[in-house]
Amino acid sequence: MNLRLFFRSWPLAAFCALLGALPLSAQPSGGPYGPIQQRYELPQAKTIYYVAPDGQPANSGQSLDQPTTLEAAIAKVVTGDAIILRGGTYRTGGLKLNQGITLQPYADEQPVLKGTLVAADWVAQPNGLWRTSWTKLFPAKPADWWRRDRQARETPLYLFNNDMVFLDGELLHAVGYENQVDEKSYCIDYENGLIFIGTDPTNHLVEITAHDSALVRTIADVHGKKNDHKGPAIRGLTFTQYAYRALEVEGTEPDRLMDPADFGKEVVGTTLEHVTISFCSRVAGYFRGDNFVVRHCLISDNGTEGIYVIDSADILLEKNIIRRTNVEKISGYYASAVKIFNQSYRAVVRDNLIIDNPDASGVWWDVGNVDARFLNNWVQNTSDGFFFEISKRAICAGNVFVDCPRGVWVLNSSDVHVYQNTFYNSFASFVRTERSAAGDHFGWHPSTGPDVDQRHGHIFVNNLLVADETFKGPLLMVGQSEKVAHLKDSPLSQLDGNVYVRRAGAVPQPLIAWNPAPTEKGSMEVKTLEDIRKIDAKFETHGRAYADYRGWLFRGVELGRFELLASFPAANVTTPLPENIQKLLGWKAAGFPGAYAPQR
Repeated sequence: MNLRLFFRSWPLAAFCALLGALPLSAQPSGGPYGPIQQRYELPQAKTIYYVAPDGQPANSGQSLDQPTTLEAAIAKVVTGDAIILRGGTYRTGGLKLNQGITLQPYADEQPVLKGTLVAADWVAQPNGLWRTSWTKLFPAKPADWWRRDRQARETPLYLFNNDMVFLDGELLHAVGYENQVDEKSYCIDYENGLIFIGTDPTNHLVEITAHDSALVRTIADVHGKKNDHKGPAIRGLTFTQYAYRALEVEGTEPDRLMDPADFGKEVVGTTLEHVTISFCSRVAGYFRGDNFVVRHCLISDNGTEGIYVIDSADILLEKNIIRRTNVEKISGYYASAVKIFNQSYRAVVRDNLIIDNPDASGVWWDVGNVDARFLNNWVQNTSDGFFFEISKRAICAGNVFVDCPRGVWVLNSSDVHVYQNTFYNSFASFVRTERSAAGDHFGWHPSTGPDVDQRHGHIFVNNLLVADETFKGPLLMVGQSEKVAHLKDSPLSQLDGNVYVRRAGAVPQPLIAWNPAPTEKGSMEVKTLEDIRKIDAKFETHGRAYADYRGWLFRGVELGRFELLASFPAANVTTPLPENIQKLLGWKAAGFPGAYAPQR
């Protein structure tokens, strides 16, 4: 059975219910994940402003029966105030705020902020298409670092435009010319301000983007007020159909290696809870500033990034669902469901559901980050589950990686400790190259991480790596580029207690790919753990490997049940777990490989 197709066909609620049935001691927790509908009590606030889709800007908004508009309330609020949104659709955008306030629904109502307007005036053409004039267009170009000579064959330039068209709530895909338009697509003539679709819009709802943001938490003066340095608390709202991004928190970005005391302080404490952000053409949101929290949110069907965190410290992402990133399949743009970028410190990503991102990484710590924690997450059908690049010190523990080409990818980093994870048809990779700030395509970026000769100190302990006969390649890759062949030490300082299980296919596959190795080529494919012990006697002294195993192992792969069965011969294989890892996982001790304690 193709597990990936199986889960794609399942309703998300059914998948969460299945996870919720797992034992309480399991890692991940089993949820609930994502927004939970609830009744909101009025917050303790200096002043409460009530807004509604049909509110009047002249109303004060300070009584429930006289709501004002969202735009008017945003202009009035000061630190400590709250905006209470009645249910319904708010077609709005371009809002700016610089005060620490609360935004939430009234009671159990469901406010939805949309960045589109309804397109009602269409002209039928003789060629079977329909056209409308549209003045709010968002043409765009790729960033200057995008390699057109490498990527344009797969990614035509029109995909970088930020406009979107929806037919009865379904996103149509962009094409370049009118002769390519069909019932599921559209094209735009930017010079003449025309949009073409291939479905008769009569009796259909056609929505077209009209705003490139919903709300920007600016650090500039706005509405006669100065920045109070406090982030907003946003709860229970839905943001959808925005060109570019829905939310942004501004801040100064380092342009070199800097002291973290010098950034991340302009807006502190932004909180998103039970929020949905979907169908933003580029990014769900850009977030800068320390003490940022995202909890129980749904981030879905966005462009090249979902959550984009920049130069922030002490952030927390937990119990979120982050799925279907890079819906346009843009190549060469390094898409990621979550990107944590440029000198972010102590970011914790804990107990999230990161699924169905085949054209994007899962969570990518990219350049200059320090002290990351990736704990108890379920990552499935995602290109690189945990990706840590040009950064220092991370702990990746208690996670489940299913059908991820690379479950863990550590690249040009130091001191990454990987404990107690379960990998299914997913491999772990530790690689270093010659990349440095000298002549780098991204300039100063590599200078924020460890130097070339400091990219080591990794630990890989007590992991369970399983592959069926369809999975090709090694379960663990440790490597380096030819240009750093002078480095003879292993990137791994500890490798032990791991269990490798394969179901052999027609062509035998290696357990491990290893470099540097004492061979003429400097690399080798490891077929047995005895081979790795010959390289270093302290490696895998407690490890076990099964080259063609077909016995008891998991409770039920076909149902996504990856609890380890006690009847598996290596269920109790382990090496002692450090106290700090036990504390992070909430365990008193561990005597098993992988994320789940053995079940009988």
